[in-house]
Amino acid sequence: MSLDEQDRFLTETMERDKPRLRSFIRRRVKDADQAEDILQEVFYELVETYRMMKPVETVTGWMFTVARNRITDMFRKKTPESLQQPVMDDSSLTLEDLLPSRDAGPEAAYAREVLMDLIEEALDELPQAQREVFIAHEIDGLSFKEISAATGVGVSTLLSRKRYAVLHLRERLEEMKDVFESR
Repeated sequence: MSLDEQDRFLTETMERDKPRLRSFIRRRVKDADQAEDILQEVFYELVETYRMMKPVETVTGWMFTVARNRITDMFRKKTPESLQQPVMDDSSLTLEDLLPSRDAGPEAAYAREVLMDLIEEALDELPQAQREVFIAHEIDGLSFKEISAATGVGVSTLLSRKRYAVLHLRERLEEMKDVFESR
């Protein structure tokens, strides 16, 4: 597919699916600006995927999956307000549900504190560039476009750094899980 054909295909696809995708996101995200940011991130990822010569077989389904993942990422931020909101619907667990309750007594409070210390330790192990993009996106809630504008680093580089950070954190959390289960 030539670059012109690719551009035409992407434009037609985005115009065709934009209303349904926007509606899908708005049903799950109350803030219109956040919903629009997610929509733009989905389109950005679609363009990036095609520019990297990785065509998607079912584009519409792929975009809805990316949107669902971005919504989930948004709700995983560590702000107290977002911790109370479900990730996808009322039957989903929140991050707050996964941590020991603050009100469950001294043992639970201690376990919660230990978990948070271990997570901070895992974050500290990351290279500075990965840690910064992870914290900016996941904790501070900045979009990749905002981080890029502030740092001058390209969005694709930021996406890559975050991916490596997530892989490292998953590995460390798996190790932590093994330690807790062995006790």
